[in-house]
Amino acid sequence: MTSTITHPAPRAQLRGIRVDFDGRSALGGVDLDVHAGSMTVIAGPNGAGKSTLLEVLAGTREPSSGTRSVESAIAFVPQRTAISDRLPVTVRDVVTVGAWGRTGRWRPLHADARAAITEAMTRLEITSLATEPFAALSGGQRQRALLAQGIARGAGLLLLDEPTTGLDRDSAERIRAIMRSEAERGTAVVCVSHDPAVIDEAHRVVHLTDGLVAGLSETASDDAGVRRGRAG
Repeated sequence: MTSTITHPAPRAQLRGIRVDFDGRSALGGVDLDVHAGSMTVIAGPNGAGKSTLLEVLAGTREPSSGTRSVESAIAFVPQRTAISDRLPVTVRDVVTVGAWGRTGRWRPLHADARAAITEAMTRLEITSLATEPFAALSGGQRQRALLAQGIARGAGLLLLDEPTTGLDRDSAERIRAIMRSEAERGTAVVCVSHDPAVIDEAHRVVHLTDGLVAGLSETASDDAGVRRGRAG
């Protein structure tokens, strides 16, 4: 009798994703599976389509063709430079936005949401900055606050765009440690990165060139199938 090994369904699945801008192809038919408990890095040169692919996963950009299936709540952590300095918000305000995914926008926070905010700020070591204006933070502190926002949401799919770019060594290591921890908790983590240290942490690396998957590398620990997917 032959036994059959079945793999869990992916948290997110893209098939034949194309994105065109003004007649130019940004993504040219990309397939990607993302599984729980995995860390996937999207790598490649500038203009390869990395951020576009992340936006399609996040649902913030409609593909020109292809299909997208996501079986989880999503937390999307943008680059800190994408957030305006003019926003009159504190660090706690920024993190609290993440908890809206638990309660609904503008509704009173229940005990679980408040606990999630506290835990996220503690894990990112920004509790002492709770009342500080977000605009007054350093680059590393801002990125940690934005990641805390994503963590507070409690989503099964965590997306990050260049989370360690331009950060000091300690801040970058803190970000990488949280990404590792989230994957260990069962979250599907996907990030765009040029950072060799982040790429070294990944279970899977999807290499994009000119909007196409030019290669896929996986770690030896991926052989259990929990993290195994298909790309390109």
